[in-house]
Amino acid sequence: MSDLLTYAYAVVRSAEGLREATVPLRGVADSPVSLVTDTGDDQLGLVVSHVPGQDFQEDTLKQHLEDLEWLEAVARAHHGVIEALGEHTTVLPLRLATVYLDDDRAREVLEAGRTMFAERLARLSEHVEWGVKIYVEPSAAPAAPAVPTADLPPGRAYLRNRRQQQSLRDTVYQAAQQAAERVETAGRKHASDRVLHRVQQGLLADAGGAVGENVVNDAYLVPLKRCDDFLADVTHAADGLDGVRVEATGPWAPYSFAMPFDESGGAAEGAPP
Repeated sequence: MSDLLTYAYAVVRSAEGLREATVPLRGVADSPVSLVTDTGDDQLGLVVSHVPGQDFQEDTLKQHLEDLEWLEAVARAHHGVIEALGEHTTVLPLRLATVYLDDDRAREVLEAGRTMFAERLARLSEHVEWGVKIYVEPSAAPAAPAVPTADLPPGRAYLRNRRQQQSLRDTVYQAAQQAAERVETAGRKHASDRVLHRVQQGLLADAGGAVGENVVNDAYLVPLKRCDDFLADVTHAADGLDGVRVEATGPWAPYSFAMPFDESGGAAEGAPP
């Protein structure tokens, strides 16, 4: 096996100046980026670079994926290539750490999936992805007037305070549901598609530096011409709702709407799909 593997970033639609745009790009492991084209259809290309094989074999890769510093570096490089090419053409992002034995094997995958890739690229053309997260912050909501407890035994006073706190939390979560419904309405009105992601918890939430509990984490595929209207509606979704915050991020390449495809046999031996 060669010491180098072919790392694939995305499938792209051919566009004027695209090949030239890849020349200055550096990808994972600071490797030069290039295009692998479909011999039967020069309208499609696979964006690739070459990476050290020892870093992307199954056992080693599993260890790397637990190394947040390594993972962040790879993710930044992967995202950087996709975002740069997205300025020139429609991009169908591939999953992080998609690798093949060599360029020939990558080309075979491109040719085998020609019809599916072309259809997906046509659907994503002139669209971008927007992320919408909703957070609840009960502490930010105004508390209800305190109920006198001076004349109550300590146990009953404690229970009354707990019920008051729970009532406030229930009110905030109901408000978050109302905000979510407003966002969904904006999506139905302006977006072409929607994907529901798991809410962020633990390390993911901490890494984002977000305040409050993430209760909605959705992605919307929005036509370029509808982005302003979509954002206008989404950013006002929490208006009048205490303890609720809506956060919109983007525009991104349409990662959440890139159709997964079967890479079994196409990835490097031992590497995950």
